[in-house]
Amino acid sequence: MRGRQRVQDMVLSLAVIGVLVGAIYFFIPHDDSAGAEKSAVKTVDYRVEITTARRAAPYPVAGPEGLPSAWRATSVSYKASDDGKGGAWHLGMLDPEQEYAAIEQSDASPKQFIKDVTLGAAKVEGEQAVGNKKWDRYQGDTYKALVHEEPGVTTVVTGTAPYGRLAELAAALVAKKG
Repeated sequence: MRGRQRVQDMVLSLAVIGVLVGAIYFFIPHDDSAGAEKSAVKTVDYRVEITTARRAAPYPVAGPEGLPSAWRATSVSYKASDDGKGGAWHLGMLDPEQEYAAIEQSDASPKQFIKDVTLGAAKVEGEQAVGNKKWDRYQGDTYKALVHEEPGVTTVVTGTAPYGRLAELAAALVAKKG
């Protein structure tokens, strides 16, 4: 008789645990909708940061204008160089398909800057026409990139987004000095 009570007690214990787990799942809010992934990444407002960067940077800082609202800014920063004569601008975004794209600008040495912000991507054959400018294409294990070098500033549009989306972001860039 004793062995039978142990099995019966174990089944009752499992039933009680199952009811508790079901109640927790039912009463704790959760979102399984398609919009849950989209809302999981926080959108940031970069207006103050871009104005500050445009005042501080020795080069015209590029920011997107006229992009559809499906593009969302997710990170922003401007870091002045140690000597106070330059710095690096960053604006990370998600494109409409939730792929990452970023605008990176600096007056630092182009070779090392490009390597750092593209996570080691290498220049590949072909250029991307964006407006009236030609951008070099880079391809890496993690990121693709479009790179435009001008005297005093290197602009990189990089990320996991396809080249077409990177070109769309690059076409929306307007460089201004504050």
